[in-house]
Order: sequence, then C-alpha cells, then structure tokens
Amino acid sequence: MEVERVDGRKANQLRPLTCSRNVLNRAHGSASWSQGETKVLAAVYGPKAGTKKNENPLKACIDVTWKPKTGQIGKPEKEHEMILKRTLQSICLLTVNPNTTTSVIIQVVNDDGALLVCAINAACAALVDAGIPLKHLAVAICCCLTENGYVILDPNKHEEQKMKAFVYLVFPNSIHAVLPEGSLQVGKEPMEHGIITSVTHGVMSVENYLQCMERGRAACAKLSDFLRRSLQTQVPSGSPKAG
Repeated sequence: MEVERVDGRKANQLRPLTCSRNVLNRAHGSASWSQGETKVLAAVYGPKAGTKKNENPLKACIDVTWKPKTGQIGKPEKEHEMILKRTLQSICLLTVNPNTTTSVIIQVVNDDGALLVCAINAACAALVDAGIPLKHLAVAICCCLTENGYVILDPNKHEEQKMKAFVYLVFPNSIHAVLPEGSLQVGKEPMEHGIITSVTHGVMSVENYLQCMERGRAACAKLSDFLRRSLQTQVPSGSPKAG
C-alpha cells in the first residue's frame, strides 16, 4: 500500500530542487538551496587569521551562525548550528589552513520542512564556491516515520508536524557522481557506504531506522548527481532544477 501525500508525491519522491552559487557579492563564497518551498542562503567568509577561543590552533576553525527568517535565535537554532558545525568540520581539510577561521552564515528564507538538511546542502555548495579545501562533499536528506509505520522522504512542514519520528541523515557525496569507481575508500569499504551525520527526533525501532538509512542513501545518490551538475554549471540568469 502506497502512502498518500497531500502534494501528490510518492513516499520516496523528493520535492523540486534548485541550487545557485555566487549569489552574494560581498561573501567569499555563497549559495542558495531550496527543496520545494524551503529555501536557505549560505555565505562563507574566510579563511581569516586566528581561531576562536578553545579551538585548536593547529587546525582550521569552522564557525557557524544561524539566522532565522524572523525573531531571535533559540534552542532549536543553536542545535542546528552545532550539528552543522560538526558536519562541516568532518568534510573540511582542517590541516590545510591551520590557525584560521572560516565563518559560515546560514540565512533562512523560508521554512516549509526539512530545513536543516537544506542548510547543510547550501553550506556545502557555498564552501565549494569559496574554494575551501574539502575531503569530499556531503548531501543531506530527511526521512520521516508516519504513525502507520511508513517511511517518507523530504517532508514539507505539514507532514513534518504529523510524523511519529524523523531522522536527518548526511552521507558522503556519491563517488560515482564525481570520481571513477573504486577510487576512494575508507578502509575496505567504498566511501558512499559511510555516514557523516545522523540525528533522530522521536522514537523509532532499529528496523525503521535501517529502513530510513536505505531510503535515504538511495535518495542521496540522486542528490549527489544534482549537486555535481549544479556545481559544474553556472547559469547567470537562473539555477539548475531537478524534480
């Protein structure tokens, strides 16, 4: 039985994606990313000399600031900052520019669900635009578990509020999208078998979590291909799109 969604999508179908780079003139790198009606701008400044207090001066520091669409920053936004910082730290080559700080500013334009994953995807595109050295790119997806036990991908705000549980998953960008097959491994495992970040809200069984992982990894292969095409193609008058 296929789960019915308000917007007519199938359970594993993503919303339309758009991505544009170099959207802010004063930033060293910038990108906008949207999934459906959710849209985020990411700006990168740096690297600048010196690290923040309590940071390792032998490595580069990544500083993340989250700016909501309206109002003051609260606990959810602070949590987003922490998750995003840890995710970006894991993909950046922190030893290339030691004792420097790169600042990533996230500006929420509109929130219609899966906001954090949009911010992660936007930040990765902005880091590339700024020329920050990376181990690899990352792509993020939100998987939700309905009250009836169905797993759906990329929820809008209405769906997100009705879910029993959901998980944010961040995977390494598929090597098949950017490099020859088998050219990058972690130990004896292909890189795309790994996971960078996993954050769960609500309660789900191990079986449901593994199902989310399987669905999420399959979707991220499509996201990887879209990100690769978006970063290779610079369209001044518009942005690449995918459904």
